[in-house]
Amino acid sequence: MTKKEYAIMLHDRGCNCAQSVACSFASECDISEDIIMKMAEGFGLGGGGMRGMCGALSGALMIVGLKYADGNIEAPKTKKHTYAIAKQICADFKEKCSSLICAELKGIESGKPLIPCPTCIEIGVELAADVLEGKYDND
Repeated sequence: MTKKEYAIMLHDRGCNCAQSVACSFASECDISEDIIMKMAEGFGLGGGGMRGMCGALSGALMIVGLKYADGNIEAPKTKKHTYAIAKQICADFKEKCSSLICAELKGIESGKPLIPCPTCIEIGVELAADVLEGKYDND
């Protein structure tokens, strides 16, 4: 099963978009799926159901942090680099989906969805895979 297929299966089982994307990379990030499930739960439906930033994008951004952040509580030194990569991930997601916002993607106000959740999840998985493969290392 591919990462995209796994992520869609998780979504079909009731996981939110952030959980679906982030959990697909648990083994590569050396973190358990149950911990990712807990961490990502609040990001569903655009963050707490507020229909803000797409959960699939949030899940991909979690992978950015797991790859690039130094985890140094005393004196973090990686934020500038991590933010730059996260910004590029957001730009790439927006280019592919036309928006970063859950409500816009779902067409909540307009009645015209831009893109369905499964497609957002697949794009989130693609971007997270690109992160782990080092595509953004030279940006």
